[in-house]
Amino acid sequence: MEQALFDHRAKPGDLIEIFRGSYEHWAIYVGGEEVVHLIPPQEESGASDLIKFLDSSTAQVRRQKLREVVGFHRFRINNLRDGECEPRERRAIVRDACAMVGRELPYCLATSNCEHFVTELRYGKPKSQQVEAAAVMGGVATAGVALAVLGAALFASFSSKDDDNERSRRRRNR
Repeated sequence: MEQALFDHRAKPGDLIEIFRGSYEHWAIYVGGEEVVHLIPPQEESGASDLIKFLDSSTAQVRRQKLREVVGFHRFRINNLRDGECEPRERRAIVRDACAMVGRELPYCLATSNCEHFVTELRYGKPKSQQVEAAAVMGGVATAGVALAVLGAALFASFSSKDDDNERSRRRRNR
């Protein structure tokens, strides 16, 4: 997407979703082709692997040119919760985002990541679709493992009963 076209469409306070392969990074557009975002130290060094973020316990709030943050990755405006949550006033979003620049904040993939940061600024409530999706997938995987274990136990139980019945039948026939 050409920068001038993007700047024309984006409004201050919009959420910017940046696709970085194995995860999405999030920022708040503040105007003038700039964004405010929460950045863990590993991302600053150019690491893009989601696993590297597991070591981070803090992150820094930065204000940067959008093109610097996006690099060669694909991005879009994504005010993902506008249909279910009332966004705060754009001026308040930008004011609060800019006031946080330079601060070091706690960072945790599950509870306080870059998506939580921007959704709290826009909607007043921190939420992360990535975390919610991972929780659903984890729940599905757990349920699948539980069903497999239950199935194996039932099979073993029936198999054991069949073996017992076969032994009893042989003893009677002797």
